Amino acid sequence: MPRSLSLVKIGGAPAPAEGPSPELMQRMGELIEEITKAGVMLDTAGLTPSAQGTRVHWEGGELSVTDGPFTEAKEVVGGYAIMQCKDRAEALEWTKRFLKVHEPFWTVTCEVREIAEG
Repeated sequence: MPRSLSLVKIGGAPAPAEGPSPELMQRMGELIEEITKAGVMLDTAGLTPSAQGTRVHWEGGELSVTDGPFTEAKEVVGGYAIMQCKDRAEALEWTKRFLKVHEPFWTVTCEVREIAEG
């Protein structure tokens, strides 16, 4: 069965400074438990804020290193999930369910891509 990576991108209106609500975290935890019990979830986690990140860029034979925050970013990667699904349709269905646990004021996009094996 193929493995898929879902990159969780947060953009648009800023997320609440206090982070996700306790209700959102509960809904997310329940869904993650369901996905795990279904044998689909291999790994998932949220990421620290971009202010704590560092970008390493390679261009024209030169490396540059930039510490966060990255003010020019319109969206940031807020987390990821690695799932093992029977097909792309199943990976997309779980991802849609993940997005629907968020309150309407969140702007969240998940980029789902199959992990190249070999």
